[in-house]
Amino acid sequence: MLTERQILVLKAIVEEFIHTAQPVGSRVLSKKEELNFSAATIRNEMADLEDLGFLEKTHTSSGRIPSQKGYRYYVDYLVKEEPMETTPEVGIFKQLLNQKQFERETTIKEAVKLLSSLTNYTSILLGPSRDYSRVKKIQFVPISDAQAVFVLITDQGHVESRTITIPDNIDIKKMETIIKALDELLVGEFVGEIHDKLTESFENQLHDFITYKEEIMYTMLQLLSQSLSQNNYILSGKSNILKQPEFNDLDKAYHLFSMIEADEIVKVIESDDETHELTVKIGQENEIKAMENCTLITVPYQISDHEFGKIAVLGPTRMEYRKIIPLLEHVARIMSDLYK
Repeated sequence: MLTERQILVLKAIVEEFIHTAQPVGSRVLSKKEELNFSAATIRNEMADLEDLGFLEKTHTSSGRIPSQKGYRYYVDYLVKEEPMETTPEVGIFKQLLNQKQFERETTIKEAVKLLSSLTNYTSILLGPSRDYSRVKKIQFVPISDAQAVFVLITDQGHVESRTITIPDNIDIKKMETIIKALDELLVGEFVGEIHDKLTESFENQLHDFITYKEEIMYTMLQLLSQSLSQNNYILSGKSNILKQPEFNDLDKAYHLFSMIEADEIVKVIESDDETHELTVKIGQENEIKAMENCTLITVPYQISDHEFGKIAVLGPTRMEYRKIIPLLEHVARIMSDLYK
């Protein structure tokens, strides 16, 4: 167990290193008001903290930097969350939520983009599975005698559209009748079950349109494949990695970029425990070598009674935990509110 003095020294070193990205020496610490100790006493405590594995000594400086163990202790026991309700960041997110002219999907994309901008880190949002979205509306909008826009809207705010050429053997009025029948049939059905529902329905509810089965099935499957093939995640601020001094090493930056491009970051977020609680993975806790200098903070948000999404921030281990953790939790609450 650390002594009270060791805790104060460790906390000061972590927060100084987060701020400066430079190894911290005893002389810098001795000038801090919260550390009313001599430089010699601080040096002794730093040496003990290094022996205990909470600090590391770099080759280029006599100062110390936090180890992964030091960051973990800081996050688990020493972080005091900043009050968020009156901070500028929260005000900006509240304004975004209140902009009713945005569709939900647009609001979510803007929120993820805003999060990366405010933190200077990379932000990732995992949305609901498209398979488990329900059809809210099917629309048919003629744009000429031979073409129309076919629109599928889900209860999760996703909108997918496709321009179709109307077969010669179907006039506009007949197509509108077909779409109306499809709308009545499919509203409330899971998107992932539409194919089976249509196949079954041509023997029953859609029997009158059996002549057009091939055209209808083709159009619907094209629309669904376009919708479901899209990734259900949003990533913003990938280039922010290059702003961090930890990734001035181009080789490190390249491997981290490659990991993100290959969607490995999404797999890491998806593999987080299913307790629906905030998780903080520091350095090697992420189990991917390219992330050994990174911290990934993930917070779940509620989509429905049984489905959760996740929002995460990826940055250096030298992350502003006191700011990021409560901000991320606030954004998660906004995401949950969007689905109410």
